[in-house]
Amino acid sequence: MGRSETIARSIAQAVIDTTGLTKRQCSNSNPIRLILSLFSLFFSIHHLILKKIRPADFANLRRNHWDVQDDAYYQSFRQDGDNPEEALNSIGDMGFSGSTFYSTKDQKYLVKSVPRHSEHSFFREDLLTPYVEYMASHPRSLLVRICDFLGASGYSIGRILRLAPSHHIVMENIMYGRSEAKQRGDVDWENWDLKPTSYFYPERDIADGALTSEATKNQLADEFHDKIRLTQKQADDFFKSLEEDTKLLAEHNAVDYSLFLVRMHTPPGQDNNPDPAAASSSEAVEEVVPTEGPSVPPSPPSWRTGIASADGKYIYRASILDFFWAKHKLQPQVMTVLIKLWNLLISKSGPMSITTTPEEYRQRFLRMCKSYVEVVGDRPVSSE
Repeated sequence: MGRSETIARSIAQAVIDTTGLTKRQCSNSNPIRLILSLFSLFFSIHHLILKKIRPADFANLRRNHWDVQDDAYYQSFRQDGDNPEEALNSIGDMGFSGSTFYSTKDQKYLVKSVPRHSEHSFFREDLLTPYVEYMASHPRSLLVRICDFLGASGYSIGRILRLAPSHHIVMENIMYGRSEAKQRGDVDWENWDLKPTSYFYPERDIADGALTSEATKNQLADEFHDKIRLTQKQADDFFKSLEEDTKLLAEHNAVDYSLFLVRMHTPPGQDNNPDPAAASSSEAVEEVVPTEGPSVPPSPPSWRTGIASADGKYIYRASILDFFWAKHKLQPQVMTVLIKLWNLLISKSGPMSITTTPEEYRQRFLRMCKSYVEVVGDRPVSSE
């Protein structure tokens, strides 16, 4: 079994384990077999015993606030037969953080590794409690819905040498329904991972990017060369959520998060609807996106199920991702010192998105989001 399949097996076993013990642990009740099993696990390269962190809190969010039933949730991580790894598809390495991604076979959930200690310790020690409380009281939040947080239990050669990621988050997949749309012959969905590009990015800005490969530069933030056309009410609701969500992140020193934007084309014949109110109706959304998803409430339209554009041409989804980089952790502090020395001794390039202050990043992020919005049929949205 390869590295990807071994990690997938560990993840699937941890998610569907509701007792706190894996089947393998339960079967090793014989002391000698248990000792041999633990010995084998210690010398394992990629297989880690993962356990749920704060499982009761995430179960409460799923059941009581997101209307995700346990059976349906666990079924996404089960596969007929005795091969748990078959429940997950490896998406490979995505993004600049080096994280690995998996999706469930039904496309409802994504699993992202959180390999950096500064990131998973920040979420576990600083942000987890505020996040759980906030998500329970803000059903229309744009923060990605995290359904489980997994961490390695015990030590192994693979964990010590960092050959396998020790922590993973299970989150909703707002691209859910894309495969069905492609099978219907719809225009493929578009997506962008957006963050302010005015910061100093060494990979892009030193020697005009000549020292870095195109593959590396392509993992930096995307740019959206269009407008999100909304009614005034849609825009007001969108920015209210952004203001509240980013306030929480700034209060806990988070920076470098991004807005993940998904755009779908409406079916032919609906794209020239002159009535913005009709274009934003749930009926228009249901023509394009599934009526059932991993976490439907609040009822459509919402930014996680689909918001119809004011001109009737598109359906949008959006979510705030990657809010695990905190300024008070050791690695960010070291990076901040290095960038300050660079600006002092070599070039006045300004801060990076990972070295600026949380409030400064928040303001640039909000300005970026507002710059992408165009209000149709009403007064424009200020970018201030």
